[in-house]
Amino acid sequence: MQSSVNQNSEVNGLESALTNFISPRKIAGLLARVLIQACKAGVVSHDEIEEIAKDDSEDVLLLCFQFRLLLPTKSIRGTLEWGDALLLRKAGETYKMPNVVKCLAEEAVRTSKWNPGNAVAKVFAIMGDSEWERMPKLVEKLGKESKDYKINAVQIKKICAEVDLENRVDPLIAELKGSGVMSPRLASLAEAIREGSPIYELNPSLFVTSTKK
Repeated sequence: MQSSVNQNSEVNGLESALTNFISPRKIAGLLARVLIQACKAGVVSHDEIEEIAKDDSEDVLLLCFQFRLLLPTKSIRGTLEWGDALLLRKAGETYKMPNVVKCLAEEAVRTSKWNPGNAVAKVFAIMGDSEWERMPKLVEKLGKESKDYKINAVQIKKICAEVDLENRVDPLIAELKGSGVMSPRLASLAEAIREGSPIYELNPSLFVTSTKK
């Protein structure tokens, strides 16, 4: 009984946080259950999502992919690029949770709030970055500078300079990718040539806007 009460409390907290940008509430609740399951092992299977969400499993999975809350473990070319992710909705498929999303979800379970800044600070602290306290501001600036969640390396370098981290651009790009804050867009070669710089996609779950009135 106590375990059931604790589980319901966890779901309610995360569900409340998700309703800031996910609707209807029923879907937010199912999504919360899926994310809690993924938090346990870092991955969740298609069968587990179907068992939790039933007839709404496709909607839940698509939302997870849209907001980069979960990512398929298979890709078209075997790269880590999110754009290469092969979203298959069938038995046997598995989906992984980016590290920063795990921090987001775990805090939301406790606080009922979706707090990207805290999650970014925590994931960089876990990675052992000595400048972890500066990372929320860095990521916030990346979001403001981006267009449709896309940003190039020149912009990243400029923003690093703005927060006094210009001597760490390359290591920071590696950490931003490893944490799940962003992903390279290697397939967009023409776009990269046009921009004159490598392009990255930011995780939209870190920049969601509340839909609550």
